[in-house]
Amino acid sequence: MVYTSEYPIFSVTVDVVCLTIRSDSFQVLLVERGSEPFKRQLAIPGGFAEIDEELEHAARRELREETSVDAPDCIEQLATYGAPDRDPRGRTVSVAHLVFAPDLGEAVGGTDAADAGWYDVPETLGGRKPLAFDHDRILHDAVDRARSKLEWFPLAPMFCRPEFTIDELRHAYETIWGLELDPADFDRNVTDAEGFLVETGELTDRGGGGPAKLYRQGSAERIHPPLNIRGNS
Repeated sequence: MVYTSEYPIFSVTVDVVCLTIRSDSFQVLLVERGSEPFKRQLAIPGGFAEIDEELEHAARRELREETSVDAPDCIEQLATYGAPDRDPRGRTVSVAHLVFAPDLGEAVGGTDAADAGWYDVPETLGGRKPLAFDHDRILHDAVDRARSKLEWFPLAPMFCRPEFTIDELRHAYETIWGLELDPADFDRNVTDAEGFLVETGELTDRGGGGPAKLYRQGSAERIHPPLNIRGNS
């Protein structure tokens, strides 16, 4: 049976915000658009979902085609964006996805992306040059989500060595949050969180100061109590 509808048909797109720490900097993966609209302007990688394609599959496919970066297992839906005028080509609704992980690899532009690369998040959010479409808003929301997740979930250790010092862990938080944290308060917060960190019993002097304890990530799946560090800094 063929169905008809009185409602207008519009397109669905996917966008993928990839956030990581590279070269001691909080960075986002962006592409340079190779065609209109917004030709030569930076944008979040993404594109149109096929008519028979699941949205996560479309997100992974577009990310790989435009940047050569494969999304890890931790991809998640961020939000849906559907302002009527967000795309000059016609009415589109975008389902944005978030990847927040280390070691995402080098980027190479492909398909309709003239180039792809990693860019500093604070500089990009600073609005020096606006992103295409409504991607400034999407990036802002993605960064806020990633930063908030660090308060509740034990994600920061994955940006450190397998065995790390409290100072090295604090540096990961400071890089992502864009804050300078009080060392004593941070030490107390992370060591008081149940199951977050485990002492290895080893010491290191690689920080340049006196011997420091080495830790590894514990078994906790959530941080309790949550690290309300940003609100107190």
